[in-house]
Amino acid sequence: MGDVYEDPLAELALRLRTLRAQRGLQMGGLQQRTGLGRTTVSQALNGQVVPSEATLVALAKALGTDVEPLLALRHAGARVPQVHQGYPRRVTRRSVRPRVQPSFEERYLSYVTERHSQLTVVGLDLSRPERARWPLDAAYLSLELAERPEDWPAGSEESDRPSVVVKRAEHALASCRRVLLRGLAGSGKTTLLQWLAVATARDELPEELADWRGRIPFILPLRTLVRRGPLPEPHDFLSAVSTPLAASQPEGWADAVLARGEALVLVDGIDEVPQEHRSATRDWLERLLAAYRDARFVVTTRPSAVPEGWLTSSHFTELSVRPMSAADIGVFVHRWHTAARHNAATDAERSQLHDLEATLQVTVRAQRDLAQLSSTPLMCALICALHRDRRGHLPHSRMELYEAALSMLLVRRDLERSIDVPEGIQLTEHQSVQLLQRLAYWLIRNRQTEMERATAMALVDDALPAMQAVAEQGTADQVLTHLVGRSGLLRQPTMDTIDFVHRTFQDYLGAKAAIEAHDFPLLVNNAHDDQWEDVLRMAVAHARPAESTDLLRRLVERGDAEGEHRGRLHLLAAASLQYATEIEPATRHLVEERARVLMPPRSSEEATTLAALGPGILDLLPGPQGLEHDELGPVIETAATIGGDHAYAFLSRFAQSLTSESTPYELIEGWKNFDAVPYARDILLPFSNHPNLVVQNEDQRNALPLLAPITTVTFREAFPAEEIIEHLSPEHTQTLNIYSGQALADLKFIRRLPALKALILSECSQLTHIDDLAGVPLSDLGLLQFPSGASFDALASLSELTDLALYTRLPWSSLEDLPAPLDLNALRLARWIDTPLRGISKWQFLKTLVINAGPNPAEWREISSLSHLTDLYISEYDLAQASPMPNVTYLQLSPLDADAQLQLVPDIFPNLKRLSVNCRASLPDITDITPLKRIEGLQVSLHHADSIVGLEEFNPDTVRLYPRPRIAGT
Repeated sequence: MGDVYEDPLAELALRLRTLRAQRGLQMGGLQQRTGLGRTTVSQALNGQVVPSEATLVALAKALGTDVEPLLALRHAGARVPQVHQGYPRRVTRRSVRPRVQPSFEERYLSYVTERHSQLTVVGLDLSRPERARWPLDAAYLSLELAERPEDWPAGSEESDRPSVVVKRAEHALASCRRVLLRGLAGSGKTTLLQWLAVATARDELPEELADWRGRIPFILPLRTLVRRGPLPEPHDFLSAVSTPLAASQPEGWADAVLARGEALVLVDGIDEVPQEHRSATRDWLERLLAAYRDARFVVTTRPSAVPEGWLTSSHFTELSVRPMSAADIGVFVHRWHTAARHNAATDAERSQLHDLEATLQVTVRAQRDLAQLSSTPLMCALICALHRDRRGHLPHSRMELYEAALSMLLVRRDLERSIDVPEGIQLTEHQSVQLLQRLAYWLIRNRQTEMERATAMALVDDALPAMQAVAEQGTADQVLTHLVGRSGLLRQPTMDTIDFVHRTFQDYLGAKAAIEAHDFPLLVNNAHDDQWEDVLRMAVAHARPAESTDLLRRLVERGDAEGEHRGRLHLLAAASLQYATEIEPATRHLVEERARVLMPPRSSEEATTLAALGPGILDLLPGPQGLEHDELGPVIETAATIGGDHAYAFLSRFAQSLTSESTPYELIEGWKNFDAVPYARDILLPFSNHPNLVVQNEDQRNALPLLAPITTVTFREAFPAEEIIEHLSPEHTQTLNIYSGQALADLKFIRRLPALKALILSECSQLTHIDDLAGVPLSDLGLLQFPSGASFDALASLSELTDLALYTRLPWSSLEDLPAPLDLNALRLARWIDTPLRGISKWQFLKTLVINAGPNPAEWREISSLSHLTDLYISEYDLAQASPMPNVTYLQLSPLDADAQLQLVPDIFPNLKRLSVNCRASLPDITDITPLKRIEGLQVSLHHADSIVGLEEFNPDTVRLYPRPRIAGT
């Protein structure tokens, strides 16, 4: 290319933007096609930094253009001096005016970007562990988050409601102000917080999180804070995490940021707080929430560390990190190898990495067990590293992976790369493990995940007299420095602290130390503590046969003796069976016998708990014959969540036994965990009726013809209109739910489905109106999370509409202006419509009403005037302000505090026939149902009610508890 450009990067960015416009690609579509992070793509399109060659190759392929001219511009631009990624390029100064000093806020945002813009990646560069850093732009993968919907638009029956709603992280977070994020070890919780902090600091949050922009992030890792005593007040946020700028913080700055609602508070690791201090941690959080109501909060934890609804009374939305899908794993494997190629020293090494990636991409999809192991970012990175280190040969079990990873990280990388005696210290693998075990076990015993460097040095110093070969090589300080610099397992987050690169390695090594020390009583006495769960499982794996038998028997005996922890201890023993190399048959029988008492699962929560125990639990699951109505779905959900060949065979039995019935919802939900075509053919097709097929990936979409004709289908992945309707029959499709509508440019395709009667549209970020629906004979319509300011005027032309759900911000000052037909039978409104309920009385034919924002007295009076209203769903309510409603016969309450106000129900709803109370969000949870005796013939359903007063005064047939309690082994 002979042209000379004054600013090659600006020209490169212009060409990329032009190509994107010509191809009609949105940012999300470009991300999907390239597999690159949003920030990486954004910076390339804006000319902020020099894009990598790999980035340009991916962009050129996605945009259908020759990469060579783009690379030439890149190389020309690379000669221009650059500043750190994420900042504008420095240009030649035109004058010698003094530089304007940045404000403290600008300095702090720059610090957050610099401090958190890279991650340590397991095994990325074995020869140079200090280079095993992954730019956050490349490392961040938008994982799926699941929410259990409390106020989802549903029919009058709760069974119609989806058990979980699954969305990509940015979409799941979009409508939330406060989030409790649950996820297993290595699932990516901390990475998500780092991405939120950096993207907020750079002002590069995606469009979906537009409401989160302009905020100041505070990252508060509890692993660090709990070591320092009382949890910090806002003025100590920066000093508590050793931010160098803390001393120059203006007085009152943090308080002012929080008070203005401009703070994003990211609290990481509730599970890393000792159990006895977690209530104090919640008190600390609630004080912050009370003082700074407009700030945004995201809090993370392992799933079992706190109960369901732990922060729901403070209006937190609970989200759970889902395992990576097959597509996510493919993207992660590609990014890991791209980063490794960037660090590679030779062309031969880069070529080898290309071959290894291609092989692993096939292997990880072909072997279900391997796919299951690689379903978290940590394990996927481990598998990538081991696959590279072992030239394509992989261990098969989780413990073998850990053992191989330790060998790879501790010794093999130095031996195979001829790195001799770094820092003057040379340790064998066994010597390194012995020292690391000592550190890990101290952390576990003291319920910490981070220690003072001085403590670590003292522990090493204590070990040296018995390790003469190590002591002769250097002091404790030198040995510790070697372990931090060369082991690949330790980090030094600050100058005076030490921790493990991941909690999993700490638990593995600590468990080994516990077994070698014969600390069985200590292990068993702490087994009820979620911080010790993984330690117990790995201890069973490390133990010799007689030791593992002894350990499991002790667990069972403690469970027999302690009712409070019985279920947890017995299930932990069952989960540990698969880790034992050899177990005495009588002990195995004893453990399985105790576990069967806790089966089959009777709720989605119990299914999640059991699935976490791993494939071994499948041998204990009953079914399909003999299961009660509330057991069938949770049993299926347990097996489907576990995945793998064993689970596939288990679920196939349901397809063979239940084919005369409708497909269970959980069986359709489980589709995403298996190969789409075989699952559709072998498990879904035998059923005579598919009430609602759920499509979450391209493979499932392509399998739809096997299940034709399709009457009801839900899409939870962003597909363009043509792909949505490609396999749908115009004369059969009656219900279409699109929960990820980001790729929809218009709604004209709806008219090609003349039989359609019910439609849900969500996250249609490109749509500013619904005019294309005008005149369509829909009876049911749901509009969820549309762009702010979108027009819904076309509602006036939907003359056949009887059921309307609005879970999005509305453009009207009250419901008086909502142009929906006056003969609506059902209206469902989210708490975030931001529109008063005034005017709701104009729909006098309403039979069903869902409201999730507390009405004021005038609004209650209007609701009471709806003479046909029979079914009412309410949350965030105050019944003391309500007017009597004698016509309501079904009531669902979702109280957000401990007082469900049941004493007021008989006076307000005297003719009630059915009452459902969801107590999940009510903490402390004590539900007194005695006042309900005043309503003759009332049927009561109580969900997640831990403590019930007055239950004995009701006929057992009139009160249903969910999940159904287990009494005397039932």
